[in-house]
This record gives sequence, structure tokens and C-alpha cells, in this order.
Amino acid sequence: MEPLASKIRPKKLDEFVGQEHLVGKDKPLAIAIEQGHIFSFILWGPPGVGKTTLARIYARSLNADYHELSAVSAGKDDIRQIVDSSSKGSGTLLGPKILFLDEIHRFNKAQQDFLLPYVESGRLVLIGATTENPSFEVIPALLSRCRVFVLEELSGDNIKEIIKNTGYKIKKDATDWLIEMSGGDARQAIAMIENTISLYKEINIENFKNTLQSKFLRYDKRGDEHYNTISAFIKSMRASQVDPTLYYLSRMIVSGEDPKFIARRMVIFASEDIGLAQPTALVVANEVFKAVETIGYPECGINLAHGAAYLAQAKKDRSAYEAFRMAQEDVLKYGNLPIPLNLRNASTKLMKDLDYGKGYDKYTDKSLMPDKLKNKKYLRSKGSNNK
Repeated sequence: MEPLASKIRPKKLDEFVGQEHLVGKDKPLAIAIEQGHIFSFILWGPPGVGKTTLARIYARSLNADYHELSAVSAGKDDIRQIVDSSSKGSGTLLGPKILFLDEIHRFNKAQQDFLLPYVESGRLVLIGATTENPSFEVIPALLSRCRVFVLEELSGDNIKEIIKNTGYKIKKDATDWLIEMSGGDARQAIAMIENTISLYKEINIENFKNTLQSKFLRYDKRGDEHYNTISAFIKSMRASQVDPTLYYLSRMIVSGEDPKFIARRMVIFASEDIGLAQPTALVVANEVFKAVETIGYPECGINLAHGAAYLAQAKKDRSAYEAFRMAQEDVLKYGNLPIPLNLRNASTKLMKDLDYGKGYDKYTDKSLMPDKLKNKKYLRSKGSNNK
């Protein structure tokens, strides 16, 4: 039986709900679809906001030879098979060859390197979909060959329209509850309707709640639970409490949180909260991140637990982080203050004549700050000479 989400999925742009900044009149994706522009792009946004639907609508508008893969399970052989399939390259009778790669952030560097030449040569038009910042997750060479479109969480009105499109009559109070529960994720709202109908035959708030409770560990990777759990994890490490640290880590792992997201926050924590008190913490956090990239789930959960326990028990010192923020404030406040002449690089005779580099002393105790900030002190750590 065809899933409800598949039944009501829009096939044309005028049926699509939401993302008006991309598909509204004279907006970039609308123009590309209407005029048949061929190019690779990445759709970055939260779950259930229309990334797959937009990819399919775009491919249909080009009469493309269209293929879908999930980066979670796909590999180099899958890409090779698509490239070598009957219609070779772009410009065939079937139109360009488009690869929609869902969760592109799950492709490792080697897999992305393998994909790059096909995109570069035009043998594949790539549409990537990701919930993570592509600046961190997509290699620069591949990212430079793609436009990035940022999709937004669907509004309450968008979700209401999508609920209406399911064809089920739902009372206002139940609709309002469903909109709130979905958190801007249309897929979640549609699945809730489908599951409730399957279990209870009748749609109302009580049955919605019973359906929700029957689901295992609801965890929206974009919604409040995502942010609340990572916040609790970080604050537990900050408080040097290992047990809650491991508990909140386990919640994220069991719920399928991207391990690289967790590891990245640990790397930040190592410098922000531990800093100069235990510099090796950054080394450990970076090694955990590398292990996560290399191993993946489920085994990398052990590496995350090892690193998290270490960071939680480490001594804490935020002085370097706080000093950095203070320095940033002065940069924003005062702009590009003149750099002292003795610190300037005298690379030409004219610069030397203007006293660039004059009086430079490698080991001076005199302030090297711009004149306006000569007496400013940022770092206030125990190991610093600044009092």
C-alpha cells in the first residue's frame, strides 16, 4: 500500500507548499525549473520541508534521467552503476542525468572525492540534500560546483495546508495540536495522521497523543529535543558530571543523532571550556572526531563515550575563550586600528623610508597593541602574566 506522504507528494511546482523565498514568483528555484536551467545544487534545511519533492519536480521539468540514492547506505559502486547505465552522460534523449543524493553529509571525503569528477565533467548533475551545514560537511571542491539553497522550517499555515491536502477531515483543535507537534516537519505531520488512522480509525487529539506515545524515543533532529539534549550534554560536561554526560550522550546515540555533530561540539567544548587548563583535551576531542569519521555507527559510540568521559573529568578554564571574545568586541568596536610601525613588514624601500619595521625587537616587553588599546588586557588565566 502506497504511503500517504507518497500519495499526496506534489508533482508540479504550483502544487508545492512552502519555501516561497525559493519557489515563489521570480525566485531562483522557480526560475530554474520554469526555464530549464541545468546545474548542480544542494538543498540545506531541516527534515520534512520538501527537499526530495523539489529535487523530483526539478528533474521532471528537465525530463531528466533521474536517480535517487541515500548517502547512509550508498557507496562508490552505486554511483559508478548510475554513471555507466544505458544513457551515457548529459544531453541524452532522456535529458540530463541527475543524481539526488539524500543526506549527502553522510558521504565521507573519499566518497565525495570519487563523485567530484562526474559532477565536474557534467556526466552527473548533482542534487544534494542535507540537514547539516554543507560548509562543514561537503568538500570545498564539490561545494564550489554547487549552488546552495537554504530551506526553512515550514510555517503553521504551510502545515495546515498540507494537512488539508491529505483529504482527512480533522477538527480545528486536533489540527492545531498536530501543527504544534510537527515542529514545521510536514513528513512528521503526515505520518502522524497515517499512523493514527491505522491504529484508531478516528482522528482526534487523544488518539494523536496515544499514537505519539507508541513511537520509540521521538527525537526531532531539528526541533527542541535536539537542542535541549545537546545543551544538557554540554552543560553536564561543563559541570564535570560524568554520569549525566553519558546519559545525554546515550540518548542522542540511541535516537540516531549524527555522530559528527556530537563530536564537533566536543571539539568546540575542548577549547571553549577546558582550554588552557588541560590543552591535551583538544587533541583527544580531535581524535574522537577522526574516529567517528572513520568508523561510524554503531562502534563509534564507544569513541564518543570515551571522549565525553575524558572531557567531563578534565579541569576547566574558559579564559582563552573569554579573552578571544573580548578581543573580537574591540575589533568590532574600533575597526582596523593602525598597526604599530615597528610591527609592519618593510618589503620595499619606500616602506623602510616610512619607518616600517624600525625598532622591532623580537623579545620586547613593550606593548605590541595598537596605540588605542596599549593598556588593554584580555587573558586572565592562572598561567598568564596578566594580573
